[in-house]
Amino acid sequence: MKAALSIVTTGVVAACLLAASNAAAFTASAPYAAPAKRADLIQVAMEPQGQVKPQFQRRLVRLSTNEAPGTIIIDTNNKYLYLVEGNNRARRYGIGVGREGFGWSGVVKVGRKAEWPGWTPPPEMRIREAKKGHKLPAYQEGGEDNPLGARAMYLYRNGNDTAFRIHGTNQPWSIGLNMSSGCIRMMNKDVTDLYDRVPIGTKVIVVGPGNKQGEVSYQDRGVDVLRTMFGG
Repeated sequence: MKAALSIVTTGVVAACLLAASNAAAFTASAPYAAPAKRADLIQVAMEPQGQVKPQFQRRLVRLSTNEAPGTIIIDTNNKYLYLVEGNNRARRYGIGVGREGFGWSGVVKVGRKAEWPGWTPPPEMRIREAKKGHKLPAYQEGGEDNPLGARAMYLYRNGNDTAFRIHGTNQPWSIGLNMSSGCIRMMNKDVTDLYDRVPIGTKVIVVGPGNKQGEVSYQDRGVDVLRTMFGG
């Protein structure tokens, strides 16, 4: 089955609201295992606003595709990210998607990775949000209250940052939803799992308008029950 996908950029608080020209505004703080907790901010950021639907929980699935093991396929229509494992197998993660990405498609690579990335909102974003009554910091250190979440994978094309990212979120309730804007967001536990499995240079396919990604064939055949029960 030929599927259309598209990649995106993440919510008012998600740190990927930049076009490629603004990519430098995103910076990564030095990795650390135990980020400083700011209870007041975390309490707001983690406030429950709904549960993640069961279908967007991480799953081992049967996936028919001609893409090589290690490839990431992002299906923004159905809100899934697949890590191809070969032998008709894949790991499927639920994602949240921003509207800008629906107009973009292509083949990119993971060009940089960061643990607990910091966030530098661009000036125009700070001005825009201030008009809405939202005061954004000039820079926010990485941590549990940071919009980029626990991990970020920066997507590059021909050695250049595209300004698109796969990253965590402190709004897990947003998984499975279309956000007003933003990148590809994942639950922190899922983005950490993916981060540990993919090296820099990993191929990422984003299928969308214009078919700039070329022909991509894949079919999600559902949960791999035996593998889920017995591993392997």
